[in-house]
Amino acid sequence: MPTSVLEAYFPVLVQVILAAAVAAGLLGAGVLLGKRVKNKVKDTPYECGITPTGSAKERFSVKFYLVGMLFILFDIEAIFLYPWAVVYRDLKLFGFFEMLLFIGLVLAGFFYIWKKGVLNWAAEESPQDSQR
Repeated sequence: MPTSVLEAYFPVLVQVILAAAVAAGLLGAGVLLGKRVKNKVKDTPYECGITPTGSAKERFSVKFYLVGMLFILFDIEAIFLYPWAVVYRDLKLFGFFEMLLFIGLVLAGFFYIWKKGVLNWAAEESPQDSQR
């Protein structure tokens, strides 16, 4: 049994130091031993094998970010379902109604954003979008 806090966390400290040393060593070896070839093909961005077209500095639609945030929201909601499913038998009927309320609130939010047109990508462009 460790007798002090330092004694208890010493193995963790050693592991962090070793991980940092290995990472630094591998990065340093890559810089020292790696080939440095500069040509036009290596300097172009990679887009899944398709020749890049246009500029990379174009603006994204706000809807792109809204859908991204919604994905994160519903992904987190799905993560909350896993622990509930694991202890479902222990929760009995109370747990069922509690999770039913949770899913109902998430679905209410989903139908709200659906009604507001956040998920409608074919909607008319705003005046700022048409000026680009």
